[in-house]
Amino acid sequence: MTIRLYDTSARQIRDFTPLQPGCVSIYLCGATVQAAPHIGHIRSGLNFDIMRRWFDYRGYDVTFVRNVTDIDDKIIAKSADQNRPWWSIGYENERAFNDGYHALGCLPPTYEPRATGHITEMVEMMRGLIERGHAYEADGNVYFDVRSFPGYLELSNQELDNLQQPSGAGETGKRDPRDFAMWKAAKPGEPSWETPWGRGRPGWHLECSAMAHKYLGTAFDIHGGGLDLVFPHHENEIAQAKAYGDAFARYWVHNAWVTMSGEKMSKSLGNSVLVSEMVKRWRPIVLRYYLGTPHYRSMIEYSEEALREAESAFARIEGFVQRVVEKAGVVEPSAEVPLAFAEAMDDDLGVPQALAVVHTTVRQGNSALAADDKEAAVARLAEVRAMLGVLGLDPLDPQWAGEGDRGEDLHGVVDTLVRMVLDQREAARARKDWPTADAIRDQLGQSGLVIEDSPQGPRWSLGPR
Repeated sequence: MTIRLYDTSARQIRDFTPLQPGCVSIYLCGATVQAAPHIGHIRSGLNFDIMRRWFDYRGYDVTFVRNVTDIDDKIIAKSADQNRPWWSIGYENERAFNDGYHALGCLPPTYEPRATGHITEMVEMMRGLIERGHAYEADGNVYFDVRSFPGYLELSNQELDNLQQPSGAGETGKRDPRDFAMWKAAKPGEPSWETPWGRGRPGWHLECSAMAHKYLGTAFDIHGGGLDLVFPHHENEIAQAKAYGDAFARYWVHNAWVTMSGEKMSKSLGNSVLVSEMVKRWRPIVLRYYLGTPHYRSMIEYSEEALREAESAFARIEGFVQRVVEKAGVVEPSAEVPLAFAEAMDDDLGVPQALAVVHTTVRQGNSALAADDKEAAVARLAEVRAMLGVLGLDPLDPQWAGEGDRGEDLHGVVDTLVRMVLDQREAARARKDWPTADAIRDQLGQSGLVIEDSPQGPRWSLGPR
């Protein structure tokens, strides 16, 4: 058994060998909390939640760190526009992110540090870099000297001569325009902290280097994030950490985006779909299926049609689970997943291939139910639950308790009404009045109900919208 991952720095899939046998350490760039999350933000959390769950299934002791960037230019700009404290905006959106992660079934991280809680560690790192000749102070700013670090741009595979480094307002005194800010001098009315070089606030890149060092040490296994972070963020993190003396991350794993009309979903483009709104329109477990089951390195083009397809696909799985439970009671997950599922997950978290095994097992289970083979149906459900548990999609997991039925408080009322209509349909069938029986079924279908005839009698469920 060897887990293999695509390493952005190596540009190939590599066998995963942990620094410490039996343990895996993961640092994920988390939320920048200037606004509430859209589904593109949450996709990253979902992808690495599945990674974390798979390592856990394979017996690893997982340390998972996901940071919160609670101070940056956009948060400060919103603070001025809304006449609200910067920390109020950050905390409100941090809670919105955590609500989104929880709603879609993400396990909580081992540690979730905020950037503003680690100013001391950042100052220490800057002092070390200045002493080593990799950084310098100018006009109250502290910059990293990119020419002092020979490995700069190896992750993004760029040429230094062609580099255009993003710069913010007030970044004066640079020796080279390609140098990047680790610390920004204080401006009137902005939050700031005291340092040996004057008051100011941290740059985005410094925050993650310092927090990774604090919680995972000088070396750790996997650094993750969205594909858009390769440059400048992750490139600059590497430069700071390695120039400071850390070995830093051994594997770099990046998830692709959720797109709309071919463009990355983003707040700046005005094409974002907020998680808080999506969970009102779609069951959270369906959203998790939609966002978590494509391969993490594949783009997802958002559309209502694609969500409806995901809803229908998950309904087939959930319907099988419900039918077996009705027949045999709750079935515990099997101790091991099927071999084909494990092989797919070991191969760079091949969730689409693993999901194909889930659907094949569901079909086998449905065939067993049709043949009234209770033992085989129960065995297949045990396998399905084990696989869905790894993906965070087990409808019987307490995470989703009460989530499966839309309007749980009305379920009993609806069931009574539907049963009355189904009794009329059964009476029509008994007298061989097939047109009436078919018409009743069609009318129920138009109302959003799916009717299935079984040896135990007709059963109904809510169909895709």
